[in-house]
Amino acid sequence: MPGLTHTDYANLLRFRTALRRFDSWSREQAGQVGLTHAQHQLLLAVKGHDDPRGPTMSEAAAYLNVRHHSLVGLADRAETAGVLQRTRDDADGRTVRLRLTDAGEERITQLSELHLAELSRLEPMLRHLVAGPDGDSPG
Repeated sequence: MPGLTHTDYANLLRFRTALRRFDSWSREQAGQVGLTHAQHQLLLAVKGHDDPRGPTMSEAAAYLNVRHHSLVGLADRAETAGVLQRTRDDADGRTVRLRLTDAGEERITQLSELHLAELSRLEPMLRHLVAGPDGDSPG
């Protein structure tokens, strides 16, 4: 790969700035529906999981890139907030799975609609960052 240009650095700066702004905006949106940023991420991990039984605690910890014991505390707080419930796996009673409550479903739907609209707004800038000078993808 040839040396990086000033444009490469400027594009990376624009991306990092947009990422920080998006994260800050996301935190604010979660707060407006009564969730913490971490609770929002947990609800998304549960809702986006492929298995309809819900993710295990270990799977959710992996999605959020946290240790199991950190997820336990987060799940405790989400359960207390009424947006999450834990259930024992039917096949293996030692395994705990996570499911959203009706309130959790409402909040993740509301937040996801807002986030998808915001990402659509950011899409042109993101496309520009990964496109080369001639409009093609680098590399």
